[in-house]
Amino acid sequence: MDKFKTKPAIVWPAAALAAAGVLLVLVLNWPGGKVEYLAAVVTGTTTSSTQPTPPPITHLKTPQSVKAVYMTACAAATPSFRTHLLGLLDDTEFNSIVIDLKDYSGTIAFPVTDSTLDGAAGPGCRIKDLPEFIRLLHHHEIYVIGRITVFQDPFYAKRHPELAVKWASDGGLWQDKNAINYIDAGAKPFWDYIVAISEEAYALGVDELNFDYVRFPSDGNIRDIAFPHSGNRLKADVLEEFFAYLNRELKPTKAVLSVDLFGMTTTAEPGNDLGIGQDFTRALPYFDYLAPMVYPSHYPPHFYGYSNPNTVPYEIIKIAMAGAVAKTLAASSSPAKIRPWLQDFDYGGNYGATEVRAQIQATYDVGLDSWMIWDPANQYTRAAYQPAL
Repeated sequence: MDKFKTKPAIVWPAAALAAAGVLLVLVLNWPGGKVEYLAAVVTGTTTSSTQPTPPPITHLKTPQSVKAVYMTACAAATPSFRTHLLGLLDDTEFNSIVIDLKDYSGTIAFPVTDSTLDGAAGPGCRIKDLPEFIRLLHHHEIYVIGRITVFQDPFYAKRHPELAVKWASDGGLWQDKNAINYIDAGAKPFWDYIVAISEEAYALGVDELNFDYVRFPSDGNIRDIAFPHSGNRLKADVLEEFFAYLNRELKPTKAVLSVDLFGMTTTAEPGNDLGIGQDFTRALPYFDYLAPMVYPSHYPPHFYGYSNPNTVPYEIIKIAMAGAVAKTLAASSSPAKIRPWLQDFDYGGNYGATEVRAQIQATYDVGLDSWMIWDPANQYTRAAYQPAL
């Protein structure tokens, strides 16, 4: 059944229509057919006009089995790209979408009302009609996950260097191998900034808040690095304090929270934070879902005896997710909290339908039923996914 073909028209609240003298029908063309929005405008002898009352903000319940595709802010803001991905949702088993709301550039990609937010600047793309887009997705029962890149934030680091990671040698802004700056994970004023962005996103109808780059830097000269706010504290302690703060501050919203973790966290020895502060078990109490990024292309040579892990996607995902299940059970938590990121992109190898489907099957074979698919270019292998029911 085509998700974007068979739904009835969206009708705005009866109170707004009752106040109207004329109905204005705006027809938008979306993949697979037309979706009609009915809006009311007041007419009469008065000189003033009244805008229709916007539909109330609603949130969808998390699907029992999340099958999500990733969408960049630029794709969401570009009609042709948006149409392409809506077509993918229409034709396949996907029931959820992950949309960038704050990406690696630090740009807040949606309209904000909080005057404390730096939403008016930044080099990235902006989704000017995010509330309307979310309403469309919700109408077609698509669960919306908003991705928020946290401590990787060159825009904020340049505007607030006192909160940023520094070069130990000269006190300047540290940057990774891609010339991207980071905020010190222990900089508590920045925590409030992330909470404010999260609250704004949830208020627009985003169903789940997904936090990425919740870690210390890893790629670059980490021998010449200083953390003005974290100091010499254990990195895992700093991150757990942030996890607890995020959980506590966002609890009143009742938002669903998830966090992305390095794939290697699922198999790391207890106490090994991979040098970035991430410990799978220590994140469990603070989030509704944990999303390890278990891309086979990102595992080192000879991982578990495989000379090139990228050539054995089924085996790598099964090992990684079995480790996640074991750690979750050992912490007296539920494996239902685990939702891996899988890859549908070429990196050091060619990934087609066979390789993508192998990862999904491995996820199922360890007893999990949810997954998310990543391709930074948003060019997905349609043949890898089951047809829509």
